[in-house]
Amino acid sequence: MSAVVLAELAYWQVSILRVLGLLAAVLLPSGTIVYLFLFKMMSFMQSRLGPMEAGPYGSMQLLAEVGKFLQKEDLFPDGADRKVFAWAPIVVVASTFIMYTVVPFGPDAWFANIPTGIYFALAVSSVSVIGILMAGWASANKYSLMGGLRSAGQLIAYELPLVLAVLGVVIQAGTMDMQGIVAAQRNGEIFGIGFIGNPYIITQFVGFAVFMIAMQAELTQPPFDMPVAESELVAGYLTEYSGFRFLLFFIGEYATAGAFSAIAAVLFLGGWSLPGIGFDADIMNVLGPIVMLTKMMLIVFLVMWFRFTYPRLREDQLQIFAWKYLIPISLVNIAVTAVLKVAF
Repeated sequence: MSAVVLAELAYWQVSILRVLGLLAAVLLPSGTIVYLFLFKMMSFMQSRLGPMEAGPYGSMQLLAEVGKFLQKEDLFPDGADRKVFAWAPIVVVASTFIMYTVVPFGPDAWFANIPTGIYFALAVSSVSVIGILMAGWASANKYSLMGGLRSAGQLIAYELPLVLAVLGVVIQAGTMDMQGIVAAQRNGEIFGIGFIGNPYIITQFVGFAVFMIAMQAELTQPPFDMPVAESELVAGYLTEYSGFRFLLFFIGEYATAGAFSAIAAVLFLGGWSLPGIGFDADIMNVLGPIVMLTKMMLIVFLVMWFRFTYPRLREDQLQIFAWKYLIPISLVNIAVTAVLKVAF
């Protein structure tokens, strides 16, 4: 929707449209991720078909799963802190929804245009750690508590390389505005060649690799799934959850995968822009979300590929990998980027 059309609407109408758009931006990609990758890609990698009964080719299976969870009883453990236990999944989902507010889907297709958008997105993503700790502590279960503590240690360790990987992009683009980062890639050049712009996946490939690994750990996806390791902790901080609240955690997990993938698409793949194609703003406001969704799915494909391929690390290996390898590599990447930025 163009800025001209929004300007003709009342504030409350614009607010409603933005809320509906945000819901679509969160739920549609997360549903697509679950169906394409969790139901089908994993099945094909294991030489099976996956869900086939609910809808054509199992396309309605996700709706069946949601209906199943909505019908289940909402249980509270006897010794649980009921208020904290109830609010934990809401905190996790809320942090994901807020992350999407600064992701641009077109020249005028955004929910909140903040000059420090990437800083805001990374700061808000850290709030989910609080929700996970709340779930682990309030469940009155030793496995849940251990899972919550593991998750906190893991997320804190891997937030550092995640932020440092982004810093290289910010230095090269010269802005923290996510629309500005898209524009820098769309209008940039590589060695004087500007046909495809300057997608930072080329010049910031090291940063992209570090970002993807740290993103995998932030999502607690295998091989970094120690907080919910079934063979060790039953299901970690999720052990005592059922029904609607478990569904919220499930939505939050895959919606967060979509949010981080959208951020990675903006940072390294040029976001909503098409290389070498100069459509006007109105056309890109329509095509931009489709382009973004395509790039998001490519990034999620890499995440799920690693998830279904590699075995789980030990807890000490996970911490060593972050502190001894990813963080030093990120610092070197920042230093090289800064020197080249000044020199050229």
